[in-house]
Amino acid sequence: MGPLVPDVIGNELNFIVAIFVGIAFGFVLEQAGFSSSKKLVGLFYGYDFTVLRVFFTGGLVAMIGVIILAHYGLLDMSLVYINPTFLWSAIVGGLIMGLGFVVGGFCPGTSVCAAAIGKIDAMIFIVGSFLGVLIFAEGYPVWEPLYKSANWGNVRIFDTMGMSQAAFATLLTVMAMGAFWAVRLVENKVNKITDYNVFNNKKYIWLTGFACLLGIAAFLLPDRKEVLMNEATLVPSSHLQEMEITSDELAFRIIDKERDLFIYDLRSQKDFEKISLPNSTRITLQSLFEKDTQKLLGVSKRMNIFISDNESEACKAAYVAQRLGFKGVSYLKGGFMQFNKDIITYSETQPTDNTVSIDTRRFRADAVKAFVEIIKESKAKSANSGNKASKRVLGGC
Repeated sequence: MGPLVPDVIGNELNFIVAIFVGIAFGFVLEQAGFSSSKKLVGLFYGYDFTVLRVFFTGGLVAMIGVIILAHYGLLDMSLVYINPTFLWSAIVGGLIMGLGFVVGGFCPGTSVCAAAIGKIDAMIFIVGSFLGVLIFAEGYPVWEPLYKSANWGNVRIFDTMGMSQAAFATLLTVMAMGAFWAVRLVENKVNKITDYNVFNNKKYIWLTGFACLLGIAAFLLPDRKEVLMNEATLVPSSHLQEMEITSDELAFRIIDKERDLFIYDLRSQKDFEKISLPNSTRITLQSLFEKDTQKLLGVSKRMNIFISDNESEACKAAYVAQRLGFKGVSYLKGGFMQFNKDIITYSETQPTDNTVSIDTRRFRADAVKAFVEIIKESKAKSANSGNKASKRVLGGC
C-alpha cells in the first residue's frame, strides 16, 4: 500500500493486504491471458498487442491516481521511492530482458502466473531466472562498473525533459491513445482482418476522448505543495496577525508546563542542537507535507507554534499548516532571535522599549532564571530521545 495520509492501513496490516492484492493481481493477469506465451510474444510478432495495452493502461491509471492523491494531500510523496537510474545497465538489462521475453515467452511476473496453473515451460523459465540471479550475484564484482555507470540518480521523466507534471501527464496520455489506435491497425494487417475498420468504432472514439480529458485534467490538479508554498511567499505577515504569539506569552506557557503546547522549530540543525525549547521538534517547510509532521499537527486540542530565526519562515509555515486544515496554529512574533533577547538572555540593564511595562520587565527577570534549568532539561531530553520516523520502502519491479 502507498504511504497514505492519514494512515488508512497500519504497517502490520499492510503485509496481510499485500497477500490479497498479490492474489488478485495474479488472477487478473491469468484472466487477461498473460499465462499464455503465445499472447505475450504476440507483441514482438505484431499479431497481439495485449501486453502493450495492459501496461500502458496500468501506467496511466497509476499516474493519474498519484496526481489526484497527491493534490488532495492523501499521499506522502516524500515516502514514495523512485528507483535510481543507471543508464547503461538499464539499456543492457533491457536488451537481455527483451531477448529473454521473446525467446522464453514470459517475463518474471507472468512466468510465476503461468507456473501457478501448472505450465511446465513457465516452471523451467523460473528456474532459468534463479540461475540468472545467481550468476549476477556471484559475478557482481565483474558487472559492478557497468551496473553503476552513468548514475542519473532518482530522476523523474518530466523533470529531465524540463516540463511540468501536468504537461507530461497529458503528453503521455495522448501518446498512449495514439499507440492503441496504431497497434490495432497493425493487428488487423498482420491477422489479415479486412472487414473491420477501427475508425468506425464509436466505443474506441469515446474511450479515447475520455482518456484524453483525464490527461488534460492534470492541469486542474497542480502540485499542492508548490501551490501552497507560492501562496505562503506572497501573503504578507500583516495578514496573519491573529496567529501571532509573543515571546512573553510563549515563555509563560513553557514555564507553566502546558501539556498541549508543541513547538515546531524551523532553524538549522546546528542551532537546534545548541539550544532548543521544551516540547519542540525540528522540521522544515517541506516536511509540513509529510506524513510524520502531519500526524503531530493533527493531534486534537494541541497548540502548534512555529518558530524560526526570524518570523518570516515561521509565518509561512503557520500559513501552510492552516491551509492544510490544521487548527490551533500560531507563530512566534519576532522569531527566536527576539525570544532569545527578551527571555533567555534578558538583562534588566539592557535598553528596552518604553512601551514595555514594569510587570513585563519583572516577568522577564524571573523568566530568565527559570529558563536556565528549562533549557538544560530540554537539551538532556533531546539527547536521550529517539524519534521514529517513517521511512521509504525500497523496491520496485
